[in-house]
Amino acid sequence: MAGDGGAAALLAEGGVEEDRGQALALALARYASFDEGGDPYGERDFGVLELWGERLFWKIDYYHPDRDEHSPVKWSTELTRRVVTIMLASEY
Repeated sequence: MAGDGGAAALLAEGGVEEDRGQALALALARYASFDEGGDPYGERDFGVLELWGERLFWKIDYYHPDRDEHSPVKWSTELTRRVVTIMLASEY
């Protein structure tokens, strides 16, 4: 589930019989429901989706690859590591 030079981890509580990682990656890749309410700056780094009967929030943050702080140049592949966080809306 990672592109060139990327890494992926799927953390979940409890046992799940089906492999949800592939379904989740596909749902994120197909996501296109951006609007001014959830994406007021046109950055396409936040979304809400329904999967497995649950409402999920996802958010992309931009970090400096060598430090644990936000990247000053989020469009730079050399100065930025993108991290997507996905959570149950009910846990927010």
